[in-house]
Amino acid sequence: MSKEVEGCGHHEDEKKHHRRIFIGILALFITILVAIFFVWIILQPHNPRFILQDTTIYGLNLSDPNFLSSNMQVTISTRNPNDKIGIYYEKLDIYASYHNQQITLATELPTAYQGHDDISVWSPFLYGDTVPVSPYLAVSISQDVNAGAVLFNIKINGKLKWKVGSWLSGSYRIFANCPAYITLGSRSNGINVGTGIKYQIVQHCHVDV
Repeated sequence: MSKEVEGCGHHEDEKKHHRRIFIGILALFITILVAIFFVWIILQPHNPRFILQDTTIYGLNLSDPNFLSSNMQVTISTRNPNDKIGIYYEKLDIYASYHNQQITLATELPTAYQGHDDISVWSPFLYGDTVPVSPYLAVSISQDVNAGAVLFNIKINGKLKWKVGSWLSGSYRIFANCPAYITLGSRSNGINVGTGIKYQIVQHCHVDV
């Protein structure tokens, strides 16, 4: 009988010991989370700032029945406005759209890390070969070309991470929308560069994270 009581007492001691270990680990985990939360609240990270600097049009052609071919190069710069938070661009894709329809293939931008006030500049080529567009879009772009002005949107989407000291956050979605207003014909303010026409735009982009 005494051995059974001794065995039960030993089992209870083990349960208490495991419970203390679990509570200790849980308390440490909660403390770390609270510390990260307060650091995050105090630092208040700001979205990176994107600027569409220029757009060079090498080709823009609408063919029957409703196919659009385009070839352009854009220059995008981005700056980290945060004092104590770094930004790691994990993956970014860029493409051109017209009236919310994608008209070029997505081009992947190089990964980059930015400390405070660091600036990254990319100059990717964007291609779209005989991309089918809806009939109303074909009519719209024809009218815009005849009028001498076309509004494209250069869009960027992907993932970034915030870095505070040695701590790196999980991935956050980022989306940037950069209007590119292109004038054509007699209204054009572009500069001839080889086989293309370069437009200085310097347009701030709308960024969501």
